[in-house]
Amino acid sequence: MKEIYLAGGCFWGTEHYFKQIEGVVETEVGFANGHTKNPTYKEVYTDETGHAETVRIVYDEEIADLEFLLNMFFKAIDPTSLNKQGHDEGTRYRTGVYYTSEEQLEVIRKVFAEQQAQLAERIAVEVEPLRCFYSAEEYHQDYLDKNPDGYCHLPLELFAFARQAKKRKENKK
Repeated sequence: MKEIYLAGGCFWGTEHYFKQIEGVVETEVGFANGHTKNPTYKEVYTDETGHAETVRIVYDEEIADLEFLLNMFFKAIDPTSLNKQGHDEGTRYRTGVYYTSEEQLEVIRKVFAEQQAQLAERIAVEVEPLRCFYSAEEYHQDYLDKNPDGYCHLPLELFAFARQAKKRKENKK
């Protein structure tokens, strides 16, 4: 199993989206790459901790590899928006890819170059090594499973799209 940390705005919707994808075996919402140790949601919400709402994604690379997951990530974000996704604004809602190995960075650079070639504006998604990740409070974990009518900045159709998206081993050539 491999893991990647993705910040795509409000972590409730981002987590729910990735949970729909075949090959994603575990998710956890939390706060990444800030300067405050063990922050609470209330502290992160002030935008003074430097943390981004982030989802830790554990995946089976034989079913869904990093390139596939990053391309799916780009379908769920506005990659040119800085510190804003949907109606959510602030540095805590910035988009980011936080990697844990140089091998991941190579794949990230490839996907970003391909995505940038399709856009007129510059990509505003930060790419950084993961410096820290703190799990959010329990009530945030699997939030949209627990609260099916809860707030989400992502359209419902996107979840259906994610459930149908498949990356097959034979397509990896």
